[in-house]
Parts: sequence; structure tokens; C-alpha cells
Amino acid sequence: MAAAVRSFGLEREAEPAKEARVVGSELVDTYTVYIIQVTDGNHEWTVKHRYSDFHDLHEKLVAERKIDKNLLPPKKIIGKNSRSLVEKREKDLEVYLQTLLTTFPETAPRVLAHFLHLHFYEINGITAALAEELFEKGEQLLGAGEVFAIRPLQLYAVTEQLQQGKPTCASGDAKTDLGHILDFTCRLKYLKVSGTEGPFGTSNIQEQLLPFDLSIFKSLHQVEISHCDAKHIRGLVTSKPTLATMSVRFSATSMQEVLVPEASEFDDWEPEGTALQHPVTAIIPTWQALTTLDLSHNSISEVDESVKLIPKIEFLDLSHNGVLVVDNLQHLYNLVHLDLSYNRLSSLEGVHTKLGNVKTLNLAGNLLESLSGLQKLYSLVNLDLSNNRIEQMEEVKSIGSLPCLEHVALLNNPLSIIPDYRTKVLAQFGERASEICLDDTATTEKELDTVEVLKAIQKAKDVKSKLNSTEKKVGEDSRLPAAPYVRPSGSPPTAATTSASLPQPILSNQGILGDE
Repeated sequence: MAAAVRSFGLEREAEPAKEARVVGSELVDTYTVYIIQVTDGNHEWTVKHRYSDFHDLHEKLVAERKIDKNLLPPKKIIGKNSRSLVEKREKDLEVYLQTLLTTFPETAPRVLAHFLHLHFYEINGITAALAEELFEKGEQLLGAGEVFAIRPLQLYAVTEQLQQGKPTCASGDAKTDLGHILDFTCRLKYLKVSGTEGPFGTSNIQEQLLPFDLSIFKSLHQVEISHCDAKHIRGLVTSKPTLATMSVRFSATSMQEVLVPEASEFDDWEPEGTALQHPVTAIIPTWQALTTLDLSHNSISEVDESVKLIPKIEFLDLSHNGVLVVDNLQHLYNLVHLDLSYNRLSSLEGVHTKLGNVKTLNLAGNLLESLSGLQKLYSLVNLDLSNNRIEQMEEVKSIGSLPCLEHVALLNNPLSIIPDYRTKVLAQFGERASEICLDDTATTEKELDTVEVLKAIQKAKDVKSKLNSTEKKVGEDSRLPAAPYVRPSGSPPTAATTSASLPQPILSNQGILGDE
């Protein structure tokens, strides 16, 4: 766990105190808005408030926390927007805010936390707001069985809060007790974690780079993760016994990052049977309940041996990656739906040895010129080959004899601009042409009639070609020289054969009578 400890920063020094500085102002309509920059460690964000917001905050704090009534600079009616007054008020308001943060160093009162947006960006504020939300709605959300959406920043805050070892209810408000979060996450079945590209809100926080731990979720059946860094996610393996559906998008550079997160603590790992084993450590267990895995829209370049850890997978989506070769999928005996669209595949040779039981195969948007390798995928029902580089109609013959194929897509290939493209493609399926739905369009009777004509023309061509081949062979045989005659030994000699080039003598009747 050493790597995880370093990753989550448990060995950091004491956190610096929060700061709130008024860094400027702007005139909006008839009033001035003050720009506040709040700093909490390495994180900072901006908040904007007019003076009346400060006044409302002060009234509540005086009533709830008995702070000094004279702490807030007084109102001004005349010249309230003058530059000199605004500049002085900026300084006075900054002193006011900093005094409040010094007065409440650990946990800010709820009203102050909301004023400075601590519930959006600061660890204690985030966890307190989440705990209060789940205190009020947690049971209803669990009962409805809906997907619960949470931000990486919220998970990061919970993770940090747990690792700090502080009381679960530091504010004294039972609604904000961290226990409400832990009770909810322990029973939650459907989770969605979505980050953002770039800074979050008005802050400098890069959500997608924050580390967080998912081990607080004990009963997950489905999880969706997007725009996070898979290398910084821990604890998902806790859900291996129950997790049936997993989606990790815009987050990973390899399948191993997702399926073997434990391996990041080691230098390497090796396969052993249906599991993976580090040379020194114990066997890494499989995802025994996982049947659906979506790893689309990542930066995955290969299907590595970590797929051995998902032996029960039925639906696998690897679309929009950089996969070059179909490999290692022979270990997935239950795989029936595979999406490899928009990758970098250029060859399908031997693919039948990897995808023997697949029924739906999406290969759209690759670099394919040949369909050789698909002719033995006898279970295939749906095949998408659109947006490739297929030019020759002959290539379609590779799939024309597949007995179960029903839906084929070939649009946006060079061959799709050939005149009578549809009927020529359908003709490749012979007697099954009527059963084929090409490019999401059912075959019409008119097309079938044309297919019959094409088949008849092709049959005539085949017969003519066969006859020509036969005649050519006969002609070649007739031009062969006759074998020389060899007289058997002991047989009487025969008269010499008259040369065909010499004229034969004609005997007249007169000659014959004279002989008599």
C-alpha cells in the first residue's frame, strides 16, 4: 500500500490556513461587486459578492455565533460607488473575511462556508454539504434504485477527510456527520463519477487529475467513470464480487490500468491461468460478476492479457481508441458483442481464432481494405464495416457465405459509390440475399429481381468460362504430336507407310484387264 499512501498524500505536512483576499471590484448596473479570491493549500477559486451580501452574512453570524457587531465596515448611502470608497471598502472587507477565517479555523459555520463557496471547493465544506444531502435524501435515492452522480472532487474530499483521522462530525451538526456518506455508499448499487476537462468552476482545480478511493462502495452493480485519471483511482476492486457493468471513458491509457489497478503498485505482473499473478505476490482475482465493459474513448493501443481477468464478459466496447491488432480475445468465451469501431485496424487475418462466438461485430471507422479473416465467423449476425477503405466487390465474398449474417453496413467505403452498389453486394449472398439488411435498409422486391438477373448473368459467364476452358484444353490436346509406332519384337515387317505428302497411284481398268 506504500504507493497508494504516497498517491493520496497521507504524509503531507500540516495544511496552511485558508485565506480570503478581495482582489478587485466591478460595477454592475448601479452597484459594485467585490471579487474575492479564496486560497486553500494549492487550490484557489474566486467568488463575487455585493456589499448587501456581506451585510446579510454578518447579520446571521452575529445572531448565530455572537461575533462583534462592529466588525463589518458600515454602509454608505452617498458616494457608495466612488472609486476612493470602493478601494477602502475592498481593504476593509478583506480584513473582515480574514478575521472570520481566523475565528473559525477548523470548520466554518454553514452560512460562511456557502458565502465563500467552501461547499464547492474545500474538503470540509464539500463533505459537510454531501453528508447533509444524503441525510435528507439518501434513503429515497437508495429506494428508487437510481444512478447516483458524484464528482471526482467530492470523492477526493471524502478520501482526504477519512485519511485525516478527524472526528466524523467536527462541526457539531449531526446532519453533516461523515457517517451519512459511509452508510449511503456502503449500500449504493449504481454510481456515476464524472469529471471535467480543464479547471472546475472558478477554481484552478483539475478534477480529472485528483486521486480518490472507491473502497467505501461495497455493493456496486454498475459504475460509470469519465474524465478521471484511471491511474489515480483506488479501491474499485472492492466491488469485484458484485460489479456487473463498468464504463471507464476518457480516463485510461491501457486496459491494465482499469482491470489490474493493483498492478500499479508493482513493477510488472504475469498471467497465470484465468487470473494474473505478480511473481512474488498472491494471485489477483478475476472480475467474476462483470458481463459488460465499456472502455471507449480512451487512449488504449492494445488488447493486453488483462482481459483474462474478465472471463464472463459478454459485451465489450473498445471503440474510439488506438487498437492496432485484434489480440487476446480468445480468452473471452462468452463474448457475443464486440465494438472495435474507430480504431486503427488494418488487417483481420486469423480473427476467427479470437472471436469464434461473436454475434455482433462493429469494425466501422478503421483502415480495412480486405475482409479476409471474417469468412469463418459462423455465429456473426450483425456486422458494421462502414467508413473503411474497401474498394473491391470481391471482398464481400468473404462474408457472403456466413450462414447467420443478417445486418451488414458498408456505407462510406470506396465500393459504395459503384453503380448498382446495393444489388451487387446483395448478389454476393446468393440465395440468402432476401435475408440481408444492408446499410439499415431492408432488401426490396425490385432489388431481389435485379439480384436474380445478376446471378443469371454470372451463371452464364461461369458456364461460358467453363466451356472456353474445356475447348481450350481439347485444342491443346489435339495439337500434341502423335507418339511414334514401335514394332513389337518378333512380328513380321509391314509395308512402309506411304507418305501423306506423295500422290497415290490410280489403277485403271485397262491395266487390271491386261494383268488378267
